[in-house]
Amino acid sequence: MATWAELVAFIRTEYEVIGDDPDEIRILVRYRTDDEDDLSGRTQVVAVAREVLDRREDWVQIASPFARVHEVDLRAVLEEVGNTTVVGGVAIVGEYVVLRHSLPLVNLDINEFVDPLVLVTGSAEMLERHFIGRDEF
Repeated sequence: MATWAELVAFIRTEYEVIGDDPDEIRILVRYRTDDEDDLSGRTQVVAVAREVLDRREDWVQIASPFARVHEVDLRAVLEEVGNTTVVGGVAIVGEYVVLRHSLPLVNLDINEFVDPLVLVTGSAEMLERHFIGRDEF
């Protein structure tokens, strides 16, 4: 997979798409409850966006919100992320605190996308649960 169009085609077949723009696709990841057949548990919204680095290189950014800025102690968030996450960094985007990770699209293998997507989404879900205590994103 080496183009944005190929990545979007893969996402459309594998994930629940809830928003689709030319340079961004939003998906909803569902987490099972204790009952393995029940998908009515928590969810996490993830934006996958095409970014162009230096007007020549296509990258993909995976971002998942987990709180509003005014709801959390940002120092505590940064300490938690520093101690518990493998991929991603924290950023403020508008009024939201997001966990995000970026990857170059050129020669991108599917596992190089799926693994960070799973890690970012799962970590954002954990941060949401830890810091705001409800399923909002």
